[in-house]
Amino acid sequence: MHSADIAATATQWASWLARLAALCIAFPCSPSFANPPSTVYFLSADATTKLVGYVFTPVGGGRHPAVVMLHGRGGPYSSLSNQRCTFVREGEASPCGASTLSQRHVGWGEFWAARGYLALHVDSFGPRGRGHGFAAHSHDDPNRNDVNERTVRPLDAQGALAYLARRDDVLPARIGLQGWSNGASIALNVMSDQAGKQGAEQYRAALAFYPGCGLSAVPSRRYQSDDPILVFLASEDEEVSPAACKEKLSTTRSGSALKVVWYDGATHDFDDPGKKRRSVPANRAATDDAMRQAEAFFADRLAR
Repeated sequence: MHSADIAATATQWASWLARLAALCIAFPCSPSFANPPSTVYFLSADATTKLVGYVFTPVGGGRHPAVVMLHGRGGPYSSLSNQRCTFVREGEASPCGASTLSQRHVGWGEFWAARGYLALHVDSFGPRGRGHGFAAHSHDDPNRNDVNERTVRPLDAQGALAYLARRDDVLPARIGLQGWSNGASIALNVMSDQAGKQGAEQYRAALAFYPGCGLSAVPSRRYQSDDPILVFLASEDEEVSPAACKEKLSTTRSGSALKVVWYDGATHDFDDPGKKRRSVPANRAATDDAMRQAEAFFADRLAR
């Protein structure tokens, strides 16, 4: 390894460890987790796009239940790094990668790994040249069409499910889905799309954090799912309409449990461990409660 490569690697490690130390203030970290997640590549169900994924592996051998994590419109990477990113893909150098994932995504990946789940965070943007993500209130940006939550990214979630089902350290019948904001809308679409289907690989349950539920995000006028979903909404959400989402989901035709949790006073991104969101007491309370409920939900739904 050249001296420049050694220096770059040392810098990345120092940055990772510093971010991990700060992260453990907001998220419960396990002492076994000190390395960035491993990077993997697999095909989207569109059969064309090779996706990038980041795997948080639990301690111990054998096969584990798993969680697929779907980022929101900001993308998977830290805002301190992502503005310099376009393509993030196999065989191409990029300032974005495992060591520059956002604190929230690292925190949740570590959270699941510490509880015995293999967690896979899927980057839908980087492989399509959108590694920088998108700003708030950019839903009408035409550049988002290539990564939309209705016809594109649900196929990425299906590709992640197929990839995990092939791994020898995953229990293929015990895979859950978790999404934030735009990613939460995708989780709702995926769970609705698999309703009524038998025999195919399917997600057993889903967590949806502050999704957008308008027709441009979740097209069905009367939502339907056969599998359990836990949805977290924040009353002071400044990006999506929690009231519209609550109304749509309250009329769901669900063959199984769909539960909506409403947090008064909390904002969009309430579980972001950054100072801005953590400065809101309702966000801290919502995060603590959502983590508790999420853990119990998957422990029940993915336990068998």
